[in-house]
Amino acid sequence: MSPGDEHDSFGGVGGSGQTRTRLPEGNSGDVYGGARRPVRSSRSLITVVGVVVLLVAAIAFANRGGGDPADAAGPAKDTPGQNAPTAATGVRPVTGKNGRIPTGYSHDDQGAQSAATNYAVALGSAEMFNAATRSEIVRTVYAPAVAAANQDDFDKAYTDKGFLSRVGLQEDGSAPQGLTFISRTIPVGSKVESYADDKATVSVWYTSLFGLAGDGSKNPVTEAWYTNSYELQWVDGDWKVTALTQKDGPVPVARDQRASTAQEMRDAVGQFGGFTYAR
Repeated sequence: MSPGDEHDSFGGVGGSGQTRTRLPEGNSGDVYGGARRPVRSSRSLITVVGVVVLLVAAIAFANRGGGDPADAAGPAKDTPGQNAPTAATGVRPVTGKNGRIPTGYSHDDQGAQSAATNYAVALGSAEMFNAATRSEIVRTVYAPAVAAANQDDFDKAYTDKGFLSRVGLQEDGSAPQGLTFISRTIPVGSKVESYADDKATVSVWYTSLFGLAGDGSKNPVTEAWYTNSYELQWVDGDWKVTALTQKDGPVPVARDQRASTAQEMRDAVGQFGGFTYAR
């Protein structure tokens, strides 16, 4: 399979299904063409999160610093499929962190949504292109039973010379001198598809920013829209990913706005930090 072919599929683990790995395509004449990053579908454990990822269907950007959970709105009682308010609910979404990734979610549907959303942000970050931080992210996000296999798949995808060349990065995954690499996932909403016992399936709708900012960049920063579906399992007191699938959209109609300069994009990614996402 060629890393750039987004229609290739792989047999699932034990023949249980098929997985698609979508890698970013090279610049094909349209400077705003979609450079897409690796993503993968669960079963084959080839979840090479391309295009950046993450879920939250009514995300409340909340400061996880302090404060009593009782100060928030009442507990979540939304049923799967229903729209939910974006205000934070009564259950504290995040109780701790593993490195830079929030962990310690509540054992309920709200906790599953918070976990999937924050894990999507981590899997879609620029840190996935660095061997050390990629390993940390995979160990934190994936269930122990599938982490090693996913680590191998991610390593193969993110070190593929053809893939790195197409997105404009050097062989070690870093940006060429004078350019700034941007890879960020911004969740728009999440939805519980199913929830039972210690398993949950959560879909996250998000937009992603991906590309190189700087003079002479052949891969300018572009946006794309996707929905990822995460299969989660309650393992050792927290939600962990066991499988992941991705599809395009929903994609909104773009407004007629002036595209920012390379310097403005550079400044923005350096000045605006990310969020902890939670129900």
